[in-house]
Amino acid sequence: MSKLNQKALSIFALGGVGEIGKNMYVIQYADDIVVVDAGLKFPEEEMLGIDIVIPDITYLEENREKVRGILITHGHEDHIGGLSYVLRRLNVPVYATKLTLGLIEGKLKEAGILGDSKLNLIDNKSEVQLGCFTASFFKTNHSIPDTVGVSIETPEGTVVHTGDFKFDQTPVNNQVADFAKMAKIGENGVLALLSDSTNAERPGYTGSERQVGEAIEERFHKAKGRIIVATFASNIHRIQQVIDAAALYNRKVTVVGRSMVNVVNVSMELGYLNVPEGMLIEPEEINKLPAERVVILSTGSQGEPMSALTRMARSAHRKVDILPGDTVLIAATAIPGNEKYVARTVDQLYRIGAEVFYGSNIHVSGHGSAEELKLMLNLMKPKYFIPIHGEFRMLRQHAILAEQCGVQPENIFLLDNGDTVEIMSGKARYGPKVHAGIVLIDGLGVGDVGNIVLRDRKLLSQDGILVVVVTLSKQNGSILSGPDIISRGFVYVRESEALLEEANRIVTQTLNKCVEENVNEWSSLKTNVRDALGRFLYEQTRRRPMILPIIMEV
Repeated sequence: MSKLNQKALSIFALGGVGEIGKNMYVIQYADDIVVVDAGLKFPEEEMLGIDIVIPDITYLEENREKVRGILITHGHEDHIGGLSYVLRRLNVPVYATKLTLGLIEGKLKEAGILGDSKLNLIDNKSEVQLGCFTASFFKTNHSIPDTVGVSIETPEGTVVHTGDFKFDQTPVNNQVADFAKMAKIGENGVLALLSDSTNAERPGYTGSERQVGEAIEERFHKAKGRIIVATFASNIHRIQQVIDAAALYNRKVTVVGRSMVNVVNVSMELGYLNVPEGMLIEPEEINKLPAERVVILSTGSQGEPMSALTRMARSAHRKVDILPGDTVLIAATAIPGNEKYVARTVDQLYRIGAEVFYGSNIHVSGHGSAEELKLMLNLMKPKYFIPIHGEFRMLRQHAILAEQCGVQPENIFLLDNGDTVEIMSGKARYGPKVHAGIVLIDGLGVGDVGNIVLRDRKLLSQDGILVVVVTLSKQNGSILSGPDIISRGFVYVRESEALLEEANRIVTQTLNKCVEENVNEWSSLKTNVRDALGRFLYEQTRRRPMILPIIMEV
């Protein structure tokens, strides 16, 4: 276990720096720890078969008696998606705003741990005592309502975590950011600022969400047939604007996609979505209405293979098909890495005969651009600055913006997950590294898939597998049956009979040689078969299939 200086304030991330997603930030002083956010991220391309990725919380488990609570800034998956896994192993109080708490409750109920969880409602006026820390909150703007930043008073000074934010002067819900409170926090003195870096590379300001509403309304005005709108399930402001446009043009709305249905239901129950009575209909009802009266609100803005929009584009959805003449609005931009999935879905939609609109003309980011990041820096006036929530190039660009705003270069800390900043008597420096990594979730398995399993999956996906089955005599080691060679994903057996016959001969020859040399340990027999067959197959095919010898004795 890493030993942190008990007399210093330590700040570090278990996830969320140098990457987009699985946000989890830790602030520790002596015997008190407070955690900000507990998110997930979606797997990278080489993580074959993995569903989601969450932070490794080994450090928190080793110090479980010190963890005073988890503060959640907002309800996006990359900030709450790991919570059900964390609370199974670390049942500590959770503090979140009304909508965020509603979304968390749904996740914990599904995981079967809602009854045991300690959930606490907060708002921008709340103050929470967590050991030696006092946490207060301030309103920010983002692409989901009820977003807050966190101000934590510590024995060394005030640490501010902005959460995800932008400064929207005309927000859809008319909830403007707490400028006055942020300025007051800055006037009282901020020791360290942890700030969202997602759009640090973008100059200027991020557009208002209302611009998207105007673009959506224009498309509704021009559309002659059905309209399908795909967006992030948690972008409630955008969902509200789709509903408003549907009401304006006398259209009924049906919601498809499990996560979209869940978020819409929770948001309506808590009063965050205003839906006229009788507007929502079931997917089965859309065929009873004229095409010009129908709007389909769907998941799948990132081209995810199993999402509703992608399945509709492949004509594989059980209830909804895309028809020629439909208008499809993809109201999101592709997350880095998802571009090819989105392009594939768009291509398929065009092939069916739909009219497709996507990209920046019907989307604005929920994250502040460079000028907004500077405004946050100038409001907070921090002594020390730690850019978070972004890939390393974004953190570096945010550091440059901080220098432009007057933060001394030596007071800016660029971290990787597990790197710590220690502050003692007002002086900050890099501290010892703590354990930080990833936990892979595959189906119901949590952490049971590691690098070795992923390597095997990659090997299988590239060159396939050969299974060699042979039965030996217990008395003298001679071959009683086989070798039988089974190929999966390596070569097509009927077209490669000569190759497999020669492979069979090499296995027989290798085993006979082992018997002559008195080699009878199973591990040695398998290694010899694997090596001899591997060399032969590489010479013949330039491929390296996984070779799995199965040797039985009778």
